[in-house]
Amino acid sequence: MSGYVVVGAQWGDEGKGKVVDLLGTHVNMVVRFQGGNNAGHTVVVNGKKTVLHLLPSGILNHDALCVIAAGVVVNPFVLFEEIDKLEAEGSHCDNVRISDRAQLLMPYHVRLDELKEAKAGDQKIGTTKNGIGPCYADKYSRVGLRVCDLADWDVFCDKLKTVLELKNEEITKIYGGEPFDYDTMVSDFKKIRERMLPMICDAVDIVNKALDENQIVLFEGAQANMLDINYGTYPYVTSSSPTAAGVCEGAAVSPKKLGRIIGVVKAYSTRVGEGPFVTEQLNATGSTLRETGAEYGATTGRPRRVGWLDLPVVKQAVRINGLTDIAITKLDVLTGFDTIPVCIGYDIDGKQQDTVPASLKQYAKAKPIYKEFKGWKQDITKCTKFSDLPQEAQDYVKFIEEYTGTEICLVSVNPEREGNCILHPLI
Repeated sequence: MSGYVVVGAQWGDEGKGKVVDLLGTHVNMVVRFQGGNNAGHTVVVNGKKTVLHLLPSGILNHDALCVIAAGVVVNPFVLFEEIDKLEAEGSHCDNVRISDRAQLLMPYHVRLDELKEAKAGDQKIGTTKNGIGPCYADKYSRVGLRVCDLADWDVFCDKLKTVLELKNEEITKIYGGEPFDYDTMVSDFKKIRERMLPMICDAVDIVNKALDENQIVLFEGAQANMLDINYGTYPYVTSSSPTAAGVCEGAAVSPKKLGRIIGVVKAYSTRVGEGPFVTEQLNATGSTLRETGAEYGATTGRPRRVGWLDLPVVKQAVRINGLTDIAITKLDVLTGFDTIPVCIGYDIDGKQQDTVPASLKQYAKAKPIYKEFKGWKQDITKCTKFSDLPQEAQDYVKFIEEYTGTEICLVSVNPEREGNCILHPLI
């Protein structure tokens, strides 16, 4: 089967962009299946860092078709800013296609996200304020505008007029915000419409045809398992399903066409936003991990919360996604610690368990049960084979494999595309 999936196995920011970029040099098509420009995927090639938000991380492979599928919410203004920046740096983006069924993320979604977070105060979710949640809410309330609406300008204008009246009423009367002008918004969209039309496609058709022709198709998600709308730390989650099952819904493919599902696991844990974080290190250790690992959001620049590796979280991702492989990233960040604790379970009210509770009240009570590993001092950033790693680093990786019952296919030792020890062939 020619369908490959890359998903995050923690709270996002695991380094999925690097893994997708590495795989993307060998595939025919890369498909982004959910999320929006709240994602930040960082790719480093020959020392040059590229941060992507809406574009699939395979965009740097000019021979691969890059598809933004129906499960994605698309802010076209952000999309073209991203494309313009890449093209100014010498890349071309004429290999981008956008599903006609994808939702348009509108300016009022962004404003409502900002206003809702401000009004929520201490109860805020901790969103990126890019309008993702309000756009998905409109999708499921069936008042959203879709990419296909741009193809029929009269339809787009009529729908916008109706919806904008409702949104302006919500913005002004509930939140006391500034309303949008209909004519100005129509003018703004008219300017980008002609540029967007050639990119619009029936993604259901082209993705499935590629799979049926045994082309190699790579499906890329944003966020991660613990931010899944169903199985994450609800309500501190994203508004879509970044799991392997989300591929089937967001990209319209049968699960029978997915052959390999790779979960990306950072060698320690990070998360952004609110919500419980059992292994969080609010101390000098946390500061060291944050600075060494450059743990600042690619989308917002805000510092990430950091902690030791939480293996019950990873094990949940294995179960939910049916992971066939795990790719370990940022192992080099752990260099220099005398000991490295790994969470193997939780103590909740005196009872031990190795599963993630649904109740945030229970999860907030959880105390980590740690297994300690001996650290290493050697620089591992130049290692190209697993056997080159210090024995202590090998032991750390092997335990993750043993605990999760899932093969490790790759260990990343520096940010570069080729900075990896490959344990098993990826393609």
